[in-house]
Amino acid sequence: MRVLLLSAYAAQSHRYWQRGLQQMFPHWQWSVLSLPPRHFSWRVRGNPLYWGLAERQALEQNQQLLIATSMVDLATLRGLVPALAAIPSVLYFHENQFAFPQHRQRHGLLEAQMVSLYGALAADTLAFNSAFNRDSFLEGCESLLTRLPDFVPPGIVEGLRNKARVLPVPLQPMKAEEPWGWRPDLSLRIIWSARFEHDKGGEALYLILQRLEQAELDYQLAVTGQQFRNSPSVFSRIREEFAHRLVQFGFVDAESQYRSLQAGADLVLSTAAHEFQGLAVMEAVAAGCVPVVPDRLAYRELYPEDFRYASSPQQPEAEADSAVALIRQVAAEKPSPPDMGRYTLTALQPAYEALLHAVQDSQPLPS
Repeated sequence: MRVLLLSAYAAQSHRYWQRGLQQMFPHWQWSVLSLPPRHFSWRVRGNPLYWGLAERQALEQNQQLLIATSMVDLATLRGLVPALAAIPSVLYFHENQFAFPQHRQRHGLLEAQMVSLYGALAADTLAFNSAFNRDSFLEGCESLLTRLPDFVPPGIVEGLRNKARVLPVPLQPMKAEEPWGWRPDLSLRIIWSARFEHDKGGEALYLILQRLEQAELDYQLAVTGQQFRNSPSVFSRIREEFAHRLVQFGFVDAESQYRSLQAGADLVLSTAAHEFQGLAVMEAVAAGCVPVVPDRLAYRELYPEDFRYASSPQQPEAEADSAVALIRQVAAEKPSPPDMGRYTLTALQPAYEALLHAVQDSQPLPS
């Protein structure tokens, strides 16, 4: 099959998904166009302007299937390049612009929401990395449409629901790694892996660490993730106040060392207020870590209740207490992590193949 893949905001998780697609279908002919993950508002609205003019020849090649991420302004792009309108299309949602925490409402977010709505209407099929992502997108569309003053056609959300499917980003094979970075003692080894941004719960992590100190629990901590110039100041406080616990702080450039941190940890902790799948946590669990995650977001469909602590975003102290209680329970009982086998490339390849072939052949979508 000849496939055109468009990734308008090629963040790390988007590139990971792209590599997985190409590994699942190595014999397909892939034409890939991507744009770097910066200048969010401009990137989301400006990608058809660049691609439709500067890359028009590449877009007009004879393709059999179009796969685009939800950051692509697919409706506008198909208008600028009519040849794309004839190609069966899948719009893949790594995230949606409706389910961000309220304090993260960025300038131009309403426009990004409209772009994703129009793109979803223009696509033949919608694929989401989790049911939480799908449901929050559809609920967001419903809420947005009710705010429009008039001339709103009926049945929009139901039509989107009928062509929506859930296909998680597959976990790629990981080589067995020897533990790296951890101090050679018997203390509990905790890894926290997320971007240093407000929606990943730095303040919640700080409260949990304070309580772990009060409980006199012996532990080591690896805090990994991408840092930014405007990262919340709480991460600096964590680095200073818990330096005696830290074996790693900040992004790990070498993948082998990052995998070794995961392989050597006992549990992976999440404090996220915004997560549509959470690849870093899934990878750590696949490497043998026990998940300790809040009872919200996509975590509810990924991990059994025993691994989720009470979600109380309006009562952060209570939430931290619940997380610490679960961490202490894991330290005492040492449970086995849940099986991530159903999320591997091998396990998900048949579902991807069935969906993509059905779209390309214009057949009814597999349920």
